[in-house]
Amino acid sequence: MRDIYRIFVVSGGTGRTSKQVVRAALTQFPDKKPEIITFSDVREIDNVAEIIRQAEENSALIVYSFVEDNLRNFICSECESKNIISIDILGGVVDKMSSLFSQEPLQTPGLFNKLNHEYFQRIDAVHFAFKHDDGARSEDLDKAEIILLGVSRTFKTPLSIYLAYKGYFVINIPIIEGIEPPVNLNRVDSSKIFCLNTDANKLSELRKSRNIRLGGQVSEYSDYTSVRKELLYAMKF
Repeated sequence: MRDIYRIFVVSGGTGRTSKQVVRAALTQFPDKKPEIITFSDVREIDNVAEIIRQAEENSALIVYSFVEDNLRNFICSECESKNIISIDILGGVVDKMSSLFSQEPLQTPGLFNKLNHEYFQRIDAVHFAFKHDDGARSEDLDKAEIILLGVSRTFKTPLSIYLAYKGYFVINIPIIEGIEPPVNLNRVDSSKIFCLNTDANKLSELRKSRNIRLGGQVSEYSDYTSVRKELLYAMKF
């Protein structure tokens, strides 16, 4: 009986999915602890040939996932000719889906990992936007991809969250007349900075509704003259 077993995981991407499948299958063989060797980002026939050579020397099982037909066909035929046990993790699924959809697959390696990366970047961006809302942690301005400026009620926060869902790291800074914005605003790349503007009449009406909910205690907040003055002040930036 063999003491050492080796499983080669070969992939045009990271190989993470194939490795998880192998580990899931291994739970059915708790007394076996094979060495799992991963070959990721394999894109050339020569690389595949070298891996097959090593697998033959080590009597290894090859588990592979390629979306490109030329690599799949090569590794399949070579393993058959050399009596190497191999498993195509992805090919069968892609082929069946191709038949179902009556459409050829893209055959672009690494797409799943790219989509995962974009998803987690959006999560990080949303967290960043909430953490840096309304001028909070302005010392991080240099980390932002987009910096939104604007007076109160110009929808800085909703726009920040929308852009974050698109994957951008956004900070929004309120512009308040008589209060200077963060000093480091002058030190960041100005192409990142956008000042939100709006019509003074519309903003005045919007603020009046808010002022009513606040009990009418900040009438100057919604006064047209004050609002117009605020907007002119904000546009200096």
